[in-house]
Amino acid sequence: MKKIFLLALVFLALPLFPHTQARALDGGNVIIHEDFQNLNDWEPLRFDKSKKDTAYSLADEDGSRCLKADSDCSASALLCKKEFDVYQYPVVRWRWKISNIYEKSNMRTKEGNDSPARLFVMFRYNPQKAGFFTRIKYALAKKIYGRYPPQSALCYIWASREHRDAIIPSPSFGQIKYIILEAGGKYVGQWREEKINILDDYKKAFGKMPPHDAQVAFMDDSDNTGEKSTSWLSSMEVLQGPAPSAGPEN
Repeated sequence: MKKIFLLALVFLALPLFPHTQARALDGGNVIIHEDFQNLNDWEPLRFDKSKKDTAYSLADEDGSRCLKADSDCSASALLCKKEFDVYQYPVVRWRWKISNIYEKSNMRTKEGNDSPARLFVMFRYNPQKAGFFTRIKYALAKKIYGRYPPQSALCYIWASREHRDAIIPSPSFGQIKYIILEAGGKYVGQWREEKINILDDYKKAFGKMPPHDAQVAFMDDSDNTGEKSTSWLSSMEVLQGPAPSAGPEN
């Protein structure tokens, strides 16, 4: 029973996934193109109401319009409200930059589970495709909080230190897998370009293909280490990619 409540609490502040798909752009190749002229398509994502929120704002940085995150012993994210099908649009690309790393950070421990930048891909829970005990847990969470938590999540990390493995399970919640894209302070203060394939990464992280419906969120958190940093996100796109090598999840 304790694990059921923990599962619900971590996603307590997650809003319901919208049932409308994002509008396709560029003849269907790009479904989300975010140039951060405004934050109309974003909303706060709070994990613990007792903790201080990270401050998010729009900024011009090095000639780029971007999302700016200022974290000071805080933990919250911004969620893109647009939903997309990862089998049609499996590729995400973006640019990001950080001001500094966290000296006390260690993604394998609860006490050090902070990073100056992370981009989530979160998947909608589908009760029709869940096992009996999973349905019970999620039904209880919905009864208590009025909505289902996500089924699972990939979390792309700019880690403060090198880790032996590129994919790390969350020390608190097994349904979240960390994928380290950048590590350490070598590129602090420099823009880094990232491009990922959700289908490939989910198969590596979870050993199976993902659910269809997903959303993305951006976060800079420092509540566990008690440190502070600034990070920037620019030119984020969700677009089409190669056909998956395996079918949808069972």
